[in-house]
Order: sequence, then structure tokens, then C-alpha cells
Amino acid sequence: MSSLREPLGLLKALVVRIPLILKTILLHSIQMSPVKGKQDMRTELIVAIIRSFMATQAPLGKTQEHGLRDPGVKGPMWVSKVTLPQPEVGVRDAVLRAIEDLRTGDETYDIPATVAVEAEWTGYRAGVGKKTPEPDLSEEEKYYKLREGSPSDMTILYFHGGAYCLLDPCSHRVPVAHLSHLTGAPVFSVRYRLAPQNPFPAALVDALTAYLSLLHPPPGSLHKAVPANKIVFAGDSAGGNLSLVLLQTLLTLDRASHTIRFHGEDVPIELPAGVATISPWCDVTRSMPSTSGNAHLDYLKAPVVPSDNPVVTTPFTPLPFAPDDIWPTSPPRADVYCNASMLSHPLVSPLAAPADLWENAPPIWISTGEEGLTDEGLILARRVYQAGVPLVAEMFEGMPHCHGILMMDRPASHRFFESFARFCRDAVAGRVVSTGYLTWLGFKLQLTKEIPIEKACEISDEQVVALMRRMSAWKLEGEIELQKQWRATARL
Repeated sequence: MSSLREPLGLLKALVVRIPLILKTILLHSIQMSPVKGKQDMRTELIVAIIRSFMATQAPLGKTQEHGLRDPGVKGPMWVSKVTLPQPEVGVRDAVLRAIEDLRTGDETYDIPATVAVEAEWTGYRAGVGKKTPEPDLSEEEKYYKLREGSPSDMTILYFHGGAYCLLDPCSHRVPVAHLSHLTGAPVFSVRYRLAPQNPFPAALVDALTAYLSLLHPPPGSLHKAVPANKIVFAGDSAGGNLSLVLLQTLLTLDRASHTIRFHGEDVPIELPAGVATISPWCDVTRSMPSTSGNAHLDYLKAPVVPSDNPVVTTPFTPLPFAPDDIWPTSPPRADVYCNASMLSHPLVSPLAAPADLWENAPPIWISTGEEGLTDEGLILARRVYQAGVPLVAEMFEGMPHCHGILMMDRPASHRFFESFARFCRDAVAGRVVSTGYLTWLGFKLQLTKEIPIEKACEISDEQVVALMRRMSAWKLEGEIELQKQWRATARL
């Protein structure tokens, strides 16, 4: 029965959306679509349907639970599930040192525990069909089968997206296994703690635990030590954010010559071979113009922003999930992921890191669509390039958030994965060449342009700072008011 419920539920949801589907088809057919010349009908339909699903206001806990539901393992992939043992508090304390080193004011955050971290080794399984079931083997046996089919000495450390509050490694197995197939490398996909139950910096602590576990395998590990110069961080959306802030944490600790206590040893700070990001979420304040300017091309909803009119007050309201036992939090926050005072901290929003904080970073790859997060990705690309970091950046015209892993059968996705895999191989080989240009790929890939990265986004650094401060201040004021109301209710 459980295997039938989900298809039937999906069919029911699509039936409800028949008017939306018909309207989209009609407008596209008569060339009156708002995305005319930038999306084909199939892409427009997919975006419209996903946007309609995301507009629902179900409780966050229910939405989170749905994203954590394991669909099982089948088809051309190997998955070996492991648990990394809980490290000493030294890992957590290293993250706290980096936060304090980069703080600029009165930021506040919860101090998380260090915990055991679950993860999945994922690889390509050759010679089977899409519905071939997983064989009845132990996790150890599956790991060795996976390694047999992943001959590269590279390891990709992958962080899934989902706004830090949704999804899981199990939701990303298909694109991750495909990446393993293209690179010949095993992928280590991390089940980091999710907000709002585990706000910043819990996910960052888990990410550092996973990285150190690759470098220095704890007792009982299936894998052998992987050299830092053979590891590539990768992630989509919030996972792209986590990849970047993990790198920024390592850069910050490295500048202070820190070591980290990890399973009984003081281990050095080592940088990975590279960082690959897919539609990275670089600005958690969501204050860049593309969040609204590209909303017609994307399924991500444009955020509410404070009024530019000093006479008009825009009231702040948190994300419109129906209340449940995890949201709103107690005391309430303005943001699911972190306290409002942290929104412009570089380890929350990497767009807040000035160019000099990226100095000595390894090569970085940024791929984005023409989406809500485009501006922040291009501005961060400009920053890392100004810091002298080898950069590869690309943008796909008309494509929505994370299009490459969302619509894997499309030509744009094929081109995206080719670039992704090439960067990973080049990073560990030490041959990434930074051209200083953004590769712009036109609709249907019929036109390609090279745009100087300094001109790819016209928003100045001064404007970025002003926009982020304005949004952060507005959300902080909203959070203070929410907590006043909460305390007043608690006294009744």
C-alpha cells in the first residue's frame, strides 16, 4: 500500500493543478508567457508546478518529514550508510573560534553539542537498470562494491540543499550517483543537522566533523585516510552555502595557525583541492535584487522586503508555515536557520565576507541559473576572483534554481554536469585555470558569451553591504517584536 500512496498522492496534487497547467500551456503556445524566449514549455511547466507546491503553508515539521522519507536504493547506484563517531568538543570549539574571529558586532547564536554524524557513501553501479533493487549486502560489502566501481583517488564531500531545514542525502542520491559516474570518484554525502531544531552553527560543526573524518578516519571507519588535496567540497543551494562557509572556517582557522583536537590527536588545518557550488545560497538575508527580479523564471518565492518609503512601514512576518511543534521556535526567531543578529555574519551569509577573507582559497566553481540567487552567486564570484582565487563561473539563461540536478534529462543539465565533473577532476589535478570571465549560456545553449566577471553583476560592494544591513536590521527589529509578544503571552 505504501508504494501506491505516493503516486496516488502525486496524481491527486496534479489534478488539482490542471487549471494552472492548462493556463501555462495556453500562454506559452500563443507566445504571451512571461518567460517567452527564455524557457521552453516543459521547463516553464516544471517551474510553475514546483512554485505552486512551494506556495503551500503546511507545517514545517510535516514538510521536513516528507523530505526525510527514504525512497530506498535502486538502479545504477551503490549506497553505503555510515555513522561517524562523536568527536571531542574541539571540533565545535574550532567553529566557535572562527565565528568569534569574524564577528563584527553583537551577533548571538546557540552553542551546539558535538554529535555522531550520519553520512552515505554513494557511487555508480554499472550494468543495471533504473529499477534494479539494491542487493542484500552489508553496509561494508556495499562500500567495497562502490569502491570497485569508483577508481579515482578523489573524494567528493557533498552537502545537500534545502534551505538548511529540508531534504537529506537520500533525496539527492540520483544526481550524486551520476556525479560519481562522471568523475569515477566516491561521493560522501552528509546528513547534517537541520534547522529550526538545530540552528546555526550545528550544520557547520557536522560539516567539519565529516571533513576531518575523511582526513583522519576514526576507529571503525570503512575508508582509508583521504589527502586534503584529493577532496572537493560540493553542494547545491544551502549545501553550496555550507561548502563555502566550511572553507571560510578553515581559512580563518588557518590564518590563526590553529589545530583541532580530533579523536585524541591535534590535527592541522588543511584546505581541500576545490569547492564546487550549484546555485549557492550566499545571502541568507535574501536582499539582492534578483530575488524579485528573476522570480518569474524561478520557483523560489520572492521575499517580502522593507519599504523604501520612510513614511510607510512594512511589518515583518516570519515564514508562513502553519504552526507546529518546531516552528515558530520558542522563543521565536525571524529566520528558520539562525538568530537575526547573525544574518550578515560571513559564516551564515558568505556574501558578507569581503574579498580579502577569500585569499589563499583553493579553486572555486559556481554554476547558477537566471534565478532568485543569481546576483549573490555572481557577486561572490567577483569577490573570490578579486582575492586571486582560481575561479570557474557559469550562468544558464532562463534556468531556475538548481536546474542541473532538478531536470537531469535536459541538454542544459548535460552541459552543467560536464562542467561540474571537469572542475572536480581539474581541481585535484591542480590544473584549474581562471579566465576572469563568466561563461553565459543562452536559451537552448544556442549562444555562449564570455563576460568579464567584474561586469557580470552591476551591484557594487557598497550597495551589497547596504542592502544586507537594511534587511538584517528589519528582520532583527521583527524578531525583537516577536519575542516581546511571546513573553507577554507566556506571562498570561
